[in-house]
Amino acid sequence: MTPAEFKVVREFLGLTGDWLARHLRVNPRTVRSWEQGRDPIPDGVRLEIEKLERVTAEFVSGVIAKLMDYPGDPVVVTYRNDKEYHAAHPESPFPASWHRAVIARVAQEVPALSIVYPPSEGEA
Repeated sequence: MTPAEFKVVREFLGLTGDWLARHLRVNPRTVRSWEQGRDPIPDGVRLEIEKLERVTAEFVSGVIAKLMDYPGDPVVVTYRNDKEYHAAHPESPFPASWHRAVIARVAQEVPALSIVYPPSEGEA
């Protein structure tokens, strides 16, 4: 995996360098070093990135399948920030930015998809 591939995939997945560093249990400077080509990307990191790609693709496919069976115009909720996302999905290890990237991929495949945020506190 080249430094460019590493960064492109990270961004495509909607992941920040800081989130990925925490996930990989490395210093954020290490992620930046890999992306800039100063240090080689370890094979174990490449394998973990491929796993994240696979998990994300499976999630995208699952959402698309559910929405294609949706009667009427499909609607999907995404989240403004991590707090809001984890309140709705405490089981997810991913950040809200990942979910928004997923929903962007879903929107490319589901005609007339409406993307909304959940109501803010105080909204009904």
